[in-house]
Amino acid sequence: MAYDEPGRSGQSEPTSAVPPVGADTVLDDPDNGEPGRDRFGVYVVWETLLLLGFAALVYLLWRADPAVLRGGGLRVLIVDVVGIGLLALAAGLSLRTAAVNLAIGPVAVAAGLHFAEQGDRGLLVAVGTAAVVAALGGLLLGLLVVVLHVPGWAASLGGAAGVIVYIEQRSAPVLVQADYDPRGSAGQLFVGFAAIAVFGGLFGAVGPVRRLVGRFRPVADPARRRGPAAAVVTTLGYVCSTVLAMLAGALIAAADGAVTPSTGLDWTVLAVGAALLAGTSAFGLRGGVFGTLVTVGAIGLFLAYAQAQDWTVSRWAVGGTVLVVGLLVTRLVEAYGRPAAAVLPTPPPTDATNGSGWTVARPEPVGDWPPVLPAQPTGSPADPWGPRRWESGARTWEDAEDR
Repeated sequence: MAYDEPGRSGQSEPTSAVPPVGADTVLDDPDNGEPGRDRFGVYVVWETLLLLGFAALVYLLWRADPAVLRGGGLRVLIVDVVGIGLLALAAGLSLRTAAVNLAIGPVAVAAGLHFAEQGDRGLLVAVGTAAVVAALGGLLLGLLVVVLHVPGWAASLGGAAGVIVYIEQRSAPVLVQADYDPRGSAGQLFVGFAAIAVFGGLFGAVGPVRRLVGRFRPVADPARRRGPAAAVVTTLGYVCSTVLAMLAGALIAAADGAVTPSTGLDWTVLAVGAALLAGTSAFGLRGGVFGTLVTVGAIGLFLAYAQAQDWTVSRWAVGGTVLVVGLLVTRLVEAYGRPAAAVLPTPPPTDATNGSGWTVARPEPVGDWPPVLPAQPTGSPADPWGPRRWESGARTWEDAEDR
């Protein structure tokens, strides 16, 4: 039995490899993605807590002013919730693509001003023109991000500055010239918004879709390009988020009847905070299903409750608070929503330890014994007692016998 030192038994050390991933967890980004499905238990828990908070706000608002939750008051509340919800959808979509669009707030204010000034030309003309401009702006912003491969927040902040220049050309509130009153179709608007929010969340929960949408998310070096698929999806995300922000601005302007020129960055903070609070990760890729719908409903209820209590609440304060809490939710989602760590199989032992610190090499399997003995030479064998070839004289003991 041979005794070898540990690691020197003559055999190579076993290497552990990640087990092959099944067909249901195949990654579209195999070099950088995480094998396995995201865990959705954290979303179930968090969205349940959000629903409880929503119910508590309904109860508080009902006690403070029941008229807000019925009739015309309810229609006003629904329109406000849908306006905030469209902005939250715009922020959440850009966050899912890992390239947040910080220009959504200024775009909403600019769209509201355009709708107020051009509303007398007809609803379709005013909204259609704004939609085309918003789509082209989102396309240019997306191309800037993916072609130069620069951070989305920086590029969109530059885009927001350009939109604010357009807004600052007005110094006084602008009255809405259109005759459209969204409160008359509040129910249809809410159903449409809820369908987009919920079905978008369900669609984004599908593994391949979620990974494709969030492929722009950095994995190692943030400046590393993520491929043409990530570029296309990110650009489409900017286009859709900008158009959603435009629709939100037009809806809010139509509901308020007038638009006050402002930077709109407070709307950006509120929208991004609502998306984060809903469960969308600030790093991209991950998000829930019902979180956006419940979160914007809760924010709308809180604002209505603050008004019923005659509180002076700044949109900056609400947005900043929601944003900070949303960052904590991001940490929660990233910690408990990522795929479970793959358990590597234990390799079969190659050496055994006898308890004294020495490693005993396992014997190799012995092959078959040869069937016959090796062939012997046919010539006469050499006499072992004869003279050696390297000795020139007689042996010493032979000389002694002769004497």
